[in-house]
Amino acid sequence: MTMRWTWHGGGVAAARAHFGGAPESWLDLSTGINPHAWPGASEQAIDWRALPDEQGLRALEQAAADHFGVAADHVCALPGTEVGLRLVGTLLDGSVRHASPAYRTHGAMVQGAAPVDLDHLGDADGQTLILANPNNPDGRLHGLADLVALLDRRGPDGWLVVDEAFADCHPASSLGPFIADDRRLMLLRSFGKFFGLAGLRLGFLVAPRAVIARVRDRLGAWPVSAAAIAIGTAAYRDSGWIGAMRDQLGHEAQALDALLMRCSHQPMGQSPLFRLIDTPDAMALFERLAGQAILTRPFEAQPRWLRIGLPSDAAGLSRLEQALRHG
Repeated sequence: MTMRWTWHGGGVAAARAHFGGAPESWLDLSTGINPHAWPGASEQAIDWRALPDEQGLRALEQAAADHFGVAADHVCALPGTEVGLRLVGTLLDGSVRHASPAYRTHGAMVQGAAPVDLDHLGDADGQTLILANPNNPDGRLHGLADLVALLDRRGPDGWLVVDEAFADCHPASSLGPFIADDRRLMLLRSFGKFFGLAGLRLGFLVAPRAVIARVRDRLGAWPVSAAAIAIGTAAYRDSGWIGAMRDQLGHEAQALDALLMRCSHQPMGQSPLFRLIDTPDAMALFERLAGQAILTRPFEAQPRWLRIGLPSDAAGLSRLEQALRHG
């Protein structure tokens, strides 16, 4: 049965309505959003009375481009990658395949697009291929050489579209340096996941300049808010925080791995923001944890899978371990 928490992460209100509990009692581990938000958001001066500034938007795209390792004229700011994925889908024609399992929206971007198994991506050679790196929900990380080989096998009419929403922790695996006007490559980047500010709704398309121009035309004026411009620009320029956070998340993911193994679960995935476990009845485990106000992410199509996000502190880790052991 499809429920709110099998459709997408972050369904605390629906879980609370079903399982009970006060809002403050819930530990939300159902998303892949960094539990340690960039701390400078509240310090930014935002003029809520004026329309977003064009010069400020270009500064945001420059800061993001520097972070991605690309030229700024290959970057277009978006009101979230969900919108960006669907816009990109309107630009794709011909035969389109989407890697599976992966993010649900990938299968909805193009009507008639067919899935291709992650272990058999060669079956999509010569066609447009949509995939995520790292993948969601299993956290699989494709190596750069493998991705370049996939790009080379698109043929004259196919595109490689890579959702790099979780790539900020893996800069060496990003295809950003390969973006060029003569390559049929498009990337989607998320701001909110790594910076822990998903409510800002900010993302980016990285693509050949002709594609950027088409998307900007469809977005129209003022594609993102003044808050997104101010906060995004400052956050991308905070290289010290970015480097330290990458290290911190790596250490915290190791602690989560150790916890899961102590509880007889083998963690899967390489994104430090979440882990996947395979267990005989994942929905029963989901319900047992939810009964203790801990929200995780089950999957209707994969009844053995449960995705567990990164707890924000030692208390959250301890609470999760106690629930797994004794709940």
